[in-house]
Amino acid sequence: MSDWLPSTVLVNALLRRVNDAGGMAMVLAKGDLQAGAILVITCQKGNDFKILERGIGPTGAVGLVAVAAVAGDDPAQVTAYWHRRRDRDPDLWVIELDIPEAERFAAETIAAG
Repeated sequence: MSDWLPSTVLVNALLRRVNDAGGMAMVLAKGDLQAGAILVITCQKGNDFKILERGIGPTGAVGLVAVAAVAGDDPAQVTAYWHRRRDRDPDLWVIELDIPEAERFAAETIAAG
């Protein structure tokens, strides 16, 4: 038995926490309910994009790992990146968070699960 919670539970918890805090959280693509990888796109008011994924960090602990740098604040580059990533992994969840300290919300929710 795995110690990880199902992906759908983690995603739903993250969406609820961000929305309850007054931010905006959206599922851009649904992945496998049990074991789909989770890609998180963070921004603030549509700017300052970061792309993170739940994975094993440098210390060996589960956490959020930066997976791509996006040049500037071009949402088209972000969209192109996650579409390419999803083409390679159709079980991938893609979540967008627009709230101050979005990375903290994601880390507290997803990495803890």
